Amino acid sequence: MISQEIHYVGVNDHAIDLFESQYRVPHGMAYNSYVIADKKTAVIDSVDAHFTEVWLDNIRNVLGGKAPDYIIVQHMEPDHSGSLLRFLEAYPTAKVVASAKAFPMIQNFFSAVSPERQVTVGEGDTLSLGNHTLRFIAAPMVHWPEVIMTYDSTDKVLFSADAFGKFGAQDTAEDWDDEARRYYIGIVGKYGTQVQTVLKKAAALDIRTICPLHGPVLSGALSHYLDLYSKWSSYAPEEEGILIAYTSVYGNTRRAVEQLAETLKAAGQTVVVRDLARSDMSQAVADAFRYSHLILATTTYNNDIFPFMREFIQHLTARGFCNRTVGIVENGSWAPSAARVIKGLLEKSKNLTLLEPVVTLRSALSEESAVQLEQLAKALCGESSPVGDESCGKKKFVCKICGYVYEGEALPADFICPICKHGAVDFEEVQ
Repeated sequence: MISQEIHYVGVNDHAIDLFESQYRVPHGMAYNSYVIADKKTAVIDSVDAHFTEVWLDNIRNVLGGKAPDYIIVQHMEPDHSGSLLRFLEAYPTAKVVASAKAFPMIQNFFSAVSPERQVTVGEGDTLSLGNHTLRFIAAPMVHWPEVIMTYDSTDKVLFSADAFGKFGAQDTAEDWDDEARRYYIGIVGKYGTQVQTVLKKAAALDIRTICPLHGPVLSGALSHYLDLYSKWSSYAPEEEGILIAYTSVYGNTRRAVEQLAETLKAAGQTVVVRDLARSDMSQAVADAFRYSHLILATTTYNNDIFPFMREFIQHLTARGFCNRTVGIVENGSWAPSAARVIKGLLEKSKNLTLLEPVVTLRSALSEESAVQLEQLAKALCGESSPVGDESCGKKKFVCKICGYVYEGEALPADFICPICKHGAVDFEEVQ
């Protein structure tokens, strides 16, 4: 029970293994739905179709056989609208309250709602249930275009749709921050500008309770949750720290990463290390947004980068990764080109500071690359690299045919690539 007249009627799903078929949810998921039992009654959102009958029983238990007057559709994603059609069949006099963009989606997913059952609402519209007056807040692209939120001015409750949700069922105890961060970055993260707009609207409201569509009902010190959402949606680092994300085929890149991590920890830095081939990818992505610094360490692979690293960077850029400091460790036995590829992928990201030097391994750590690794550690700790160091001054020229990299002040005009046998005309300087 949220208040004397607001009731929880959602369900827990412990059978699910992957939310949206990609995010691991070892503690299941909650599909939240609420009933406001006033002179007129309103149900807020439905649940996944696998739990329709359980949900309808929950509604009956709260209302004691009374038919609901309204169902408010805040979000049309099937984990929240999957039981809508069955509800409309069970309660043929109930009206559907939704945004203008939601009704075509209802038709696309199920069938058209007859005009006499439609109540279209938008920004600032209200609906009186008797004692409770509901005000609707347009929240387009948080994270679908039809989304609305609902504010109950009587009990000061914000029904926030997918905002402020988290992975995990209601009957499991786990840290809100970690699973809400992973949920937000993975699912909502691309739409920071839109979230900022909604947060500004929320700031004008007296909110005492937040009722999201996933995860627990939030009350008490709401400033903690609002502050985190403000940081996440503005792409500001949540805390000072370093994520080292790496891939390693035969262990040499991993050993370099371990050495770097130990050096940084000894210097008092917060360091998290993720093996992208074995870690939960969504957790690694969330960590990249959590911390202020990111190190990308990977092998050259088919003149590209190792697939898990490419996937990781694509996840970052798709979600608006920016405002971070990034360092690179590349490995390549004969033609290291990972740094060049990484820099190209990160061109989509704004306001990144790329640290020098780029550490280049040729199969395994050498005396030269160990010096570079030490210089990178110093740069991460805010110390400048030695001016005029030979390893920082070399230019690199990459073969456009096979990816072989030549290091030196200039590429000889008669140089022949040792791999593909093409001449200097097929090389270009790495910027």
